[in-house]
Amino acid sequence: MLNIVLVEPEIPMNTGNIARTCAVTRACLHLVKPLGFDISDKAVKRAGLDYWPMVDLTVYENLDDFFSRNPAPDLWLATTKAPRAYAEAEFRDGCYLMFGKETAGLPEALRTQWYDRCIRIPMRQDARSLNLANSVAILTYEALRQQGFPDLSGAGEMSAAI
Repeated sequence: MLNIVLVEPEIPMNTGNIARTCAVTRACLHLVKPLGFDISDKAVKRAGLDYWPMVDLTVYENLDDFFSRNPAPDLWLATTKAPRAYAEAEFRDGCYLMFGKETAGLPEALRTQWYDRCIRIPMRQDARSLNLANSVAILTYEALRQQGFPDLSGAGEMSAAI
């Protein structure tokens, strides 16, 4: 099981797209308040389409609430300020991938506390960042690849003999 944590997400369409990624990969979605929208918002639901019933969702009042309910998590923090690329991380079953809000990322105190667990997606130096939903998708699929895509279908309906 993989856990995706969004700390204070601000854009409903991003969270809706991330919820869809969680639904199709069986990842749990954790939202840490304050949220920049109401999760019943039409934009969130529209982006997630009919996948919302498939999402294992937990909402927290703040980071203290998250850590009190998830003591000693196997946590990885995604940040453009990280000292290493995500490909250097070993993502184990049950790990948590944490992402910050779109306009500011993760709080500095959290990045400092978890310095050895900060990872980044390589990109050109003069670019600020990738879209949050894209970043979540990249790290989610890398973590699942490392775990052998547990309980996910790797084959479609196309015949091998064409």
